[in-house]
Order: sequence, then structure tokens, then C-alpha cells
Amino acid sequence: MIRPIDDGALYPRPMGVFRQSTPPVHSEKARGPTRSLLTMVVMEPGVIRVIVVDDHALHRDGTRQILEAHHDLQVVGEAASGEVALALVNQLHPDVVLMDIRLPGMNGVEVTRAVTRDHPDVRVLMVSAYDEDVYVRGALEAGAAGYLRKTAPGKELVEAVRAVAGGATVLQSGLTARLLISSRQPEQGPIPLTERELAVLKLLAEGLHNRELAARLGISPRTVERHCASVYAKLGVGSRTEAVVLAISTKLLTVGDDQ
Repeated sequence: MIRPIDDGALYPRPMGVFRQSTPPVHSEKARGPTRSLLTMVVMEPGVIRVIVVDDHALHRDGTRQILEAHHDLQVVGEAASGEVALALVNQLHPDVVLMDIRLPGMNGVEVTRAVTRDHPDVRVLMVSAYDEDVYVRGALEAGAAGYLRKTAPGKELVEAVRAVAGGATVLQSGLTARLLISSRQPEQGPIPLTERELAVLKLLAEGLHNRELAARLGISPRTVERHCASVYAKLGVGSRTEAVVLAISTKLLTVGDDQ
């Protein structure tokens, strides 16, 4: 389901120019056998592992402080550029990546597309100062699981991280309504989805991953992928988030709230 997030305040306004820096390579030395950070993180059950990608150190530090105040959230890496972000994802295999749009080198949409292509189990949540439709839609088309403004309060950032880690789609209040409006397709008649495709779409809206969806329907994950591809093609979209938004706007699906 789509979970709206209310507006508020997360970060203080930057007060100057921040120098970009490459995140340090973490390692564990002394006190017994050497263990990699990856091994240490994987061994902690029930913890959502997060990578923060933002070219402003203030935003990265603020995000880390907010998330790590909660025992079930752990920031395992930080990146100031898209290239470093991809390297960290390849190394650490996080659960969630918090991604800015504007980055030096590869932008956030390009990085998101690469992450969701190469690591389909990693969820990307965009957190950006830019909320124009072109950025939001571009991020969703690239496979982002949600989109928040940097003005979101810390409590709702935490809720959003937990939600996308659990398979839900998160769009901040206001963004949801705008996407619904812009996704409407006037005078095109009903979209001809099969009964099975509609069942798949409903489960996508619940936030189920492909394997969970396959188990629920009693079909193979590959068959789920084929149904998803067919749904996307018929709806004219490129991601599950856009498919759900469009399905709601055309009344293929209904939601319990007023978004």
C-alpha cells in the first residue's frame, strides 16, 4: 500500500559550503580475530541496515543521529557521491539506501536505477530537497520505493525507513496527490488486466516482494516477473510504485484513506 508521510522539519538549513569527502574504510583490528564490517552487520538479527547517500556532510550526520537513536536501525555506510554509493552497496548489501537526487558524478536517479537493477532486494528511499514532479517520477521509474522531502520530520523518516524495508511504498503527503493527478489517463477506457494480473497488482500494492507474492499465489517467482512485466506494459509504467499509483488513480485499486 502507499503510505503518505506528513510534512515537517528534518534537517536544519545548511549554513555554508560543505567539502565533499570520501567515506573512510571501516575495519576492526585488535581484540581477537579480525572481522569485517559486513560480517558484523549481517550477524545482527532484526536490524535494518542503511546506507546514507548525500553530498552534504551535515545531512549525512543528521540522518545518522536520527536513525541510530533507534535500536532497530543502523547506518552501515555513508557516501558523498553516486560512485561511492554503488561501491558500498556492492560491499555491504544494505536493506535500505537513503538517496539524494543531486550528487556529484552520477545523479541519484542513475544510482537508484543501477542499485535496483543489480540488487533487487535493496530498497531505495529518495530523500531530497527537490520535489518537482520530474524528479519524483524519475526516481519512481528508476525503481525507488519512496520519496521524501528533506523537510520531513525525523520521526517520519524513521517510519519511512521501516516501511520501505518491510516492502511498502512511501510517498510524502502532497506528492501522492500530485502523482495521482498527473497519472490520470482521460478517456482511455478500462485497462484490460487479466484476473491474475489484477491479483498481482493488488499484492504489489501491499508491498510484497516477488518471492512472497509467488508464495501467496502459488506460482513461481519467474511467473510473477512475467505478470509484473505485463502489468507495467499495459499500464505504460516502468516500476511497481508507478503501477500502484496509476491503478489507484484509474480506480483499478482502492485505498482505505483519502490519498
